[in-house]
Amino acid sequence: MIEACSFGSMVIDGNRYSSDLIIYPDGRVAESWRRMEGHRLFLQDITSLVSTKPEVIVAGTGISGQMRPDRQLAQLLAAQGITLLAEANQSAVQRYNAMAVSKRVGACFHLTC
Repeated sequence: MIEACSFGSMVIDGNRYSSDLIIYPDGRVAESWRRMEGHRLFLQDITSLVSTKPEVIVAGTGISGQMRPDRQLAQLLAAQGITLLAEANQSAVQRYNAMAVSKRVGACFHLTC
């Protein structure tokens, strides 16, 4: 469960993270997540997450929502049976926490902008 989120910081299950990250459906967290382009999100950026076959991927687009998913990303994921929800971090945290109890959900978070 994500306990807190602020600019440059996220607390998950009591552990504080200070870099962009991926949360896998089994609860593992991968720190220092990098994308091909800093404020864009492409399928290639989340292949390790997609390979775990989540039902939903929640993309936290930053505190003020500056990271933008590629316009084809939702469609590419839907073809694999995965729903993409991309929102600013505060909303994305709420969505992730609500769904993680009943769905196979993964997430990726840009912790700044």
